[in-house]
Amino acid sequence: MSTSRIRRSPYLVLGAALAVVLAALVAVGGAGQARGDVPPTSGWNLQWSDDFTGASGSLPSSSNWQIDTGHSYPGGPWNWGTGEIQNYTNDPSNVSLDGNGNLRITPLRDGAGNWTSSRIETQRADFKAPAGGTLRIEGRIQMPNVTGDAALGYWPAFWALGSPYRGNYWNWPGIGEFDIMENVNGLNSVWGVLHCGVSPGGPCNETTGIANSRACPGASCQSAFHTYRLEWDRSVTPNALRWYVDGEQFHSVTENQVDAGTWTNMTNHAGYFILLNVAIGGAFPDALAGQTPTAATVPGRPMLVDYVAVWTRGGSTPPTSEPPTTPPTSEPPTDPPSGSSQLYLRSGGTAGDAAASAGTVTLASAGGANHDGTPSNPQVFTASGITRAFNGGSTQFDLFVDAGSGVANGQQVRVSYDRTGDGTWERVETYQYFATDPVAGYEHYTHSRGLKSATGTLGDLSNGKVRVEVWSAIGNGSSTVGIGNQSFVRIPFA
Repeated sequence: MSTSRIRRSPYLVLGAALAVVLAALVAVGGAGQARGDVPPTSGWNLQWSDDFTGASGSLPSSSNWQIDTGHSYPGGPWNWGTGEIQNYTNDPSNVSLDGNGNLRITPLRDGAGNWTSSRIETQRADFKAPAGGTLRIEGRIQMPNVTGDAALGYWPAFWALGSPYRGNYWNWPGIGEFDIMENVNGLNSVWGVLHCGVSPGGPCNETTGIANSRACPGASCQSAFHTYRLEWDRSVTPNALRWYVDGEQFHSVTENQVDAGTWTNMTNHAGYFILLNVAIGGAFPDALAGQTPTAATVPGRPMLVDYVAVWTRGGSTPPTSEPPTTPPTSEPPTDPPSGSSQLYLRSGGTAGDAAASAGTVTLASAGGANHDGTPSNPQVFTASGITRAFNGGSTQFDLFVDAGSGVANGQQVRVSYDRTGDGTWERVETYQYFATDPVAGYEHYTHSRGLKSATGTLGDLSNGKVRVEVWSAIGNGSSTVGIGNQSFVRIPFA
């Protein structure tokens, strides 16, 4: 059962003694040990990962994660749509690295009975099974080590939401939700859930979803680390979703279990972003235990996350979005050789391979005018001489932008395709602008903001061009855009 998350040898004697000691450590939850890295996985291509190395008390990487705060997304349903009661914060007491290779999310209660906790989500929102291949999302996690009455209301989760949810917070569950690990009230059980279709009811029986659960293998879910995994398999017919704990499958949903429209709405978008959180109270824990939390609920028991990683296997695997760790020692050519599918914005108005070092360009202020949809004093980046076959996908981008402490500024991007290099832009895509926050520091503006308008069609490029225009759509201040190895556009060409 689940409820909407918008709304889981000579040394034999010595060896035997050591095994007993280790087993005892696991039994009391003392095995809060990180692996030290993301494990190699034969036959799979690593697309993205975080193993949470860093100083104790530091926040998770802002390049990988954004931290949700408050009781809802701006303009979204209150209490995150589930009735959970905690206030999410970015306070290191609620969310931080433990210095031993783990992320720690800790729910706390103050003297007045108010609960705080944390929820983080990946900056990337394009995790998707390649056509004809398989996506694997995996995390090694120890649930909060608390059980019985002391655990009433605890709701840890590791899950993923369809990218169109960002910026529209009312299109759930149609955009899809994969609950890879859910748990409530300190029960020795992991739930795997698919949410889709419409709510209430619909093909996924909302708000419960299509769910299954089982006890964690060996040690309990609360007393030890376990590995939780979701696979989205597009190499089989019908396509399938599969849930695992410690490599043991316990749940699956296939494409033919729901109608074609529902499956398409859930899968035919840019992809998914990943979330980790510990909620307190809400519909799911309440459904199993009555009103939670109670006076007996104990604060301060963290969920520990050793790593989160995303792999793909087979199909047309997209390239990873991370820039090269060892950049070239000399400036790469202006135009990508034979055409690159990942075009970094570079100095001099070009786009191509990542430059050797990062830089910035300035976007002129909108001057208080509204330039939403119409470029005004844009920074322009062009890649030429591209010969590639259209793969049927869509444009993706990740721009590093900052408006400093400016209020109400917004950046906008337009991507245009000249398929033959003759000066005719056969396809022009303008994306919704991105409103930067009034806090100095770079943010990620991505294609998940969605299209504002598009004209023409995509097709094969033969000595073609791709043009990227970035400008200030609103506001009274200038902004900066990271270039070099920081901002890129990924074009849908094989």
